[in-house]
Amino acid sequence: MLRFAFYRLLQAIPVLLIVISLTFLLVHSAPGGPFSADKAVPPEVIKALEAQYNLDQPLWQQYVSYLGDIVQGDFGPSFKYPGRNVSELIAAGLPATAELAFYAMLVALVIGVSAGVAAAMRPNTAQDYIPMSAAMIGICMPSFLLGPLLVLIFGIHLEWLPVSGWGDMPGDKILPAITLGTGYAAYIARLSRGGMLEVLSQDYIRTARAKGLSEPLVIAKHALRGGLIPVVAFLGPAFAGLLGGSFVVETIFQIPGLGRFYVQAAFNRDYTMILSTTVFFATLIIVFNLLSDMLAIWLNPKLRQQARGES
Repeated sequence: MLRFAFYRLLQAIPVLLIVISLTFLLVHSAPGGPFSADKAVPPEVIKALEAQYNLDQPLWQQYVSYLGDIVQGDFGPSFKYPGRNVSELIAAGLPATAELAFYAMLVALVIGVSAGVAAAMRPNTAQDYIPMSAAMIGICMPSFLLGPLLVLIFGIHLEWLPVSGWGDMPGDKILPAITLGTGYAAYIARLSRGGMLEVLSQDYIRTARAKGLSEPLVIAKHALRGGLIPVVAFLGPAFAGLLGGSFVVETIFQIPGLGRFYVQAAFNRDYTMILSTTVFFATLIIVFNLLSDMLAIWLNPKLRQQARGES
C-alpha cells in the first residue's frame, strides 16, 4: 500500500508542474496588470511596484523564481492585500470553505446513498424511476440556479431559513450545504444504484437470501460494503471538487471563505493569489484522489491484488 501511494505521488509531480505552467501562462497573458485596474496611477509608481514584486523581470525568470518559491512552500505576497502573505489569506478562508464542503458532503452522502440503495432494491419500478429521475434533474441543475431558487422559496417566501452569513444565526448553513451538495448527491445516487445492482446479482447474496435473512439485513450486512465501492472511489475527487467548486455558493450566500479571495483575485489580477489558490486546489484533488483510491483498495481484495502486482 505504501509503495502504491509513493508511486502515485511521483506521478502527481508532472501533473502539478503542468497545472502551474498553464496557470502561470494564462494569468500573465491576460490584458492589464495588478496595478493598472483600479485607477490612474503614475507610470513611476507602477514601475516601482513592478520592481518590488519582480514583475519587471522577463517572464521566464519570473516563472523559474515562482517555481523555486513553491518548492520552498512560499506562495509569495498578495498584490492586493499589502503586508499579507498568500498563505495567510488561504489559511483565513479555508476553514469556512472546508466546513461548507463537509456539510455539503454529508448532504450528498445521506441523500445519494439512500436514493441509490432504494432504487437498486426494486429496479425498473417506480421506486427506481423516481429517485433516478430526480438525480438526473440534480445533475442538470447548476448551483448558481439552485441557490437563488432555494433563497427565494425558503428564505424570502416562507422565511424559514437565513439567506446569508456563516455561523451568525441558527440555520444559516443549511441552504448553502444543500445548494452545494445536491449535484454530488445526484452522482452518488447513480453510483450507488449501479454498484448495488452489480453486488445484488452475486451468488453470495443469493446464498444469504436462501438462508432466510431479511432483505434489510442482506443489504446492510452483505451488500453495502461491495456496492458502495464506486461511491468510496468518488469521495476523494468529490470532496476536492466541493472545496474548489464552492466559489459560486460562497458568493450567493456571502460566506467568508476561500472562494471570496479567489474571485476577488481574478478581478484584481492578483497573480500570486490566483496561482497559489489554483496550485493549492490541484494538490487537494491529488491527495483526496489518492486517499479514496487507497480506501477502495482496502475495501476490495481484487484491487489489493492488482495494486500489489503494479507495485
